[in-house]
Amino acid sequence: MSKLVTPFGFESTTSDVLRGVDLSGKTALVTGANSGIGHETARALASVGAAVVVAARGDRAGSDAAAQIAVSTGNPHVSHILLDLADLESVACAAAGWSGPLHILVNNAGIMAVPELTRSAQGHELQFATNYLGHFALTAGLRTALAAAGRARIVSLSSSAHLHSPVVFGDLDFRFRPYDPLQAYAESKTAAVMLAVEATRRWSADGICANAVNPGAIATGLQKYTGGLKTPAERRKSLEQGAATPVFLAASPLAEGIGGRYFEDVNEADTRTESPGMFGTGVADYALEPRYAELLWEVSAEMVAAVKHSRANVT
Repeated sequence: MSKLVTPFGFESTTSDVLRGVDLSGKTALVTGANSGIGHETARALASVGAAVVVAARGDRAGSDAAAQIAVSTGNPHVSHILLDLADLESVACAAAGWSGPLHILVNNAGIMAVPELTRSAQGHELQFATNYLGHFALTAGLRTALAAAGRARIVSLSSSAHLHSPVVFGDLDFRFRPYDPLQAYAESKTAAVMLAVEATRRWSADGICANAVNPGAIATGLQKYTGGLKTPAERRKSLEQGAATPVFLAASPLAEGIGGRYFEDVNEADTRTESPGMFGTGVADYALEPRYAELLWEVSAEMVAAVKHSRANVT
């Protein structure tokens, strides 16, 4: 399998990667599209004709973002849905309410470095629940819609932080280990890569391909617990540059049929077998390991099934 090299790079923007692309007749769902990279991703996809659904935790935030995107792009086919990724009941409701084919799913929403150990509605560590498990449940719940699209694409947002830790299967929810905010964030972002690896393996026969992406260092609300962006100034990107890689994977014909890979700066990343240090680049070999990705999928499916079982007992 040869590494995908593109004509784009660090400074490329969403406009650059979408030049000549027409998404008319296609539908995209972007989580966390009410702000930051997600908003720019949704705006960019709408600008080339996609019907875009903004998924946000707040109804007002979602409706305002959808309206703003519709006005700025002149695309009337922009709507919103309620989605709280930290609550698997909310995720199940959003997936069950979907109708029609889904051509593009961008699992963008996330939180970072929550200072105190906090748990989701179902008792999972909040960063794992929001950044990964909620997206896993959403992705799995939308499989039929993705398959109906024929050649659907899933984009799973990760981070260079994943290079600092594999997923610790024995203690996913920090019930035995001392909680560390950045450790928890790193594990959730490794899990995001593994979601793309296993979704591609399981669903490629249905025409579904998934890839993971490091958008780069962009100053957004994501860093509210860290005191702001710490990455060196020369490594920082604008929103349009940060969203370029996820938008490329969602829409570019150059990414057609590509799956199970990790991209940064609009190119497939080099694989690392040891830590590159702070602010390093590349993708850790453990994040792409098929055995780990399959195990995480199975464990995650059990977590989601437990919620369904609990609901059935109540009703």
